Amino acid sequence: MAAETDQTDPSRDHRPVPGSPGRKPRIVIVGGGHVGLTVALRLQKRLEPGEARITVIDPQSHMTYQPFLPEAAAGSVEPRHVVVPLRQALRRSEVLTAQVTCIDHRSRELTATLADGTEEHLTYDVLVVVPGSVSRALPIPGLSERGVGFKTIGEAIYLRNHVLSRLDIAASTSDPELRRRLLTFLFIGGGYAGIEAIAELESMAREAIRAYRTLEPGDMRWIMVEATGRIMPEVSAPMGEYTRRRLEERRIEVKTDTTAKTLTDGHVVLSDGDEFDADTIAWTAGVKPHPMLEDSDLPRDGKGRVECTAKLQVRGTQDVFAAGDCAAVPDLTSDKADALCGPSAQHAVRQARVLADNVVALLRGHKQQEYRHRYAGSVAGLGLFQGAAEVYGIKLKGLPAWLLHRAYHLAKLPTLRLKARILGDWLLEIPLRRQTVALGELHDPRSAFVKAANTRGLPTEHGRAG
Repeated sequence: MAAETDQTDPSRDHRPVPGSPGRKPRIVIVGGGHVGLTVALRLQKRLEPGEARITVIDPQSHMTYQPFLPEAAAGSVEPRHVVVPLRQALRRSEVLTAQVTCIDHRSRELTATLADGTEEHLTYDVLVVVPGSVSRALPIPGLSERGVGFKTIGEAIYLRNHVLSRLDIAASTSDPELRRRLLTFLFIGGGYAGIEAIAELESMAREAIRAYRTLEPGDMRWIMVEATGRIMPEVSAPMGEYTRRRLEERRIEVKTDTTAKTLTDGHVVLSDGDEFDADTIAWTAGVKPHPMLEDSDLPRDGKGRVECTAKLQVRGTQDVFAAGDCAAVPDLTSDKADALCGPSAQHAVRQARVLADNVVALLRGHKQQEYRHRYAGSVAGLGLFQGAAEVYGIKLKGLPAWLLHRAYHLAKLPTLRLKARILGDWLLEIPLRRQTVALGELHDPRSAFVKAANTRGLPTEHGRAG
């Protein structure tokens, strides 16, 4: 293939992208998440006006800063403050709200389905593939009917309202079995996302339940199920064990080496023999590359990720780049020859910057750089004033780790406007308690009106009873 010859010819790394006279090269970025937004912002900054045309395609019109989803669910930050409107941030780029359904690199063309269902075919000179990942669900009976993920701002808001509404209903019922079911909360998946989600939501619920005279914190049951032998594999085993102890001190049950066998109708059966009814089942057991990649002719590895070189170019191509959760990028800091960078926000954002610089270098015919970053460690929030962190071998616990968690992610937010809004939320949280109220009508806002409109005896448009 010609594309493979281009990749093996090192001189091609220094050649600019060919284009027609009088036509600006078109850079198409598939994905408007954190990586896609970072790439587009850096390209806007590095490229001269008129040097290239930038198009960003994503089904959503905003980017969600996912590390703050647990705090948004718990009410520590306003949900609107963890998203960035793409059109506001990317003034010099074209933003297309659509779903890419096919990538045909042989023809340098992709197909996108617009919101109205129509298809549009776009050509490109440089393609950046950063659609991110989606929840990796397993074929567990009842999961699709009862479970909810924790990947989007909508899911975070839903879980917050759902948990608080369970308290409302439980406080109003005299049925002990129903109350037990309502106050049982199951989270499946003990990685960072799952641990932060259960810790923040349990902290919120424990604070909210004080307002209910008929309920006690001990009435709630919170269960974390993890299939492997430990939680938080991103940190060392002692740090993971410390986190487990802190959760168990708050009466959160942590079940390792355990899987969910069935969740049918909310009746949970675990592999350790435990059975119970739960009205809240959150799935945080990992992610997989975006399924859109299956409809492309780009090379992928056994896990479905796009195979990349250390320069973040897709293997066998010169003008296609990838990064983030959907990309298999060599880890040049590892002693293992086949080591790959982990799917973390830490790698993704740094890869995005190198990727953008390499796109500029490609357009200008300059030398491209390889991505190289030694994993620094991880920080996690475990509810108000509690955290766990391990950075460059230094372990922090409790309040210092919680402060580092907030400081790190505040620094990594992509825009100054977002930083200011999040900081404002935190400062207001000091003198004012979090507002813990369920707004369940957000999930079906028309239900009350539809019920009223269908009520017999409703006045007609002429003022007479129908």
